[in-house]
Amino acid sequence: MSHETERPILEAKGVTKRFGGLVAVGNLDLTIKRNQIASVIGPNGAGKTTFFNCISGFYHPEEGEIRFLGQQIQGLRPDQIAHKGITRTYQNIHLFTGMTVLENVMVGIHLSLRSTPLAALLRNPLNLQEENAVLAKAYDLLDFVELDDQADMLATNLAYGSQRRLEIARALASDPRLLLLDEPTAGMNPQETEATTNFIRRLRDERDMTILLIEHDMSVVMNISDQVTVLDYGRKISEGTPQHVQKDPLVLEAYLGTSADKVDVGLLDE
Repeated sequence: MSHETERPILEAKGVTKRFGGLVAVGNLDLTIKRNQIASVIGPNGAGKTTFFNCISGFYHPEEGEIRFLGQQIQGLRPDQIAHKGITRTYQNIHLFTGMTVLENVMVGIHLSLRSTPLAALLRNPLNLQEENAVLAKAYDLLDFVELDDQADMLATNLAYGSQRRLEIARALASDPRLLLLDEPTAGMNPQETEATTNFIRRLRDERDMTILLIEHDMSVVMNISDQVTVLDYGRKISEGTPQHVQKDPLVLEAYLGTSADKVDVGLLDE
């Protein structure tokens, strides 16, 4: 087994992010192994999205360090972190609604092209070769997310679940090693949620992807996760397998406001 295979893909140690006197994330440790599907859960205001923003470079933690494949990334700009192999989606879908489905994916690919604007203007051989490669890659990604037959449709006209898949396809355009998904099933009906859950598994299994997600739907979390980390008021209160976490008294109290002996642990599955 190679050293890279053994090494965690992401390590956060003592990460702390403050906003004035508020500690949004406090002394957080988190390790994710390659090819895992890991979830971060917790009540509203627990610090989940703040932690995502620290990983992706939108926030810089005041304390601690974040390592991606052994390299420190805290303090880097979002584009630098994306270039290293971490991309993300958002709770509120961010698409170019006036562009077609195909164009949305091509935008993500163009960010990593080598050709200069002058080369694009002159249509030199390198540029033409890259443009053909971009088109082929975009269609490959649309085929993977099962949107290739809607390539020419405006993104704004897609069904909600399809818009989510398109956003993920665009995130995949830069060939990330780690994909951060923020509430991937938010606003979905049960059928869309099931389809998205299966799709996330395919991402891991067929694209050798490591996935870290924030998710409120506990049935999704418990069915899909290899590891679950629970935050409450910015601090980690539990971590382990789904089976371990859903029986942890601290987790039950954080979510339900009562002690474990007064509730059915199955409530976290609902």
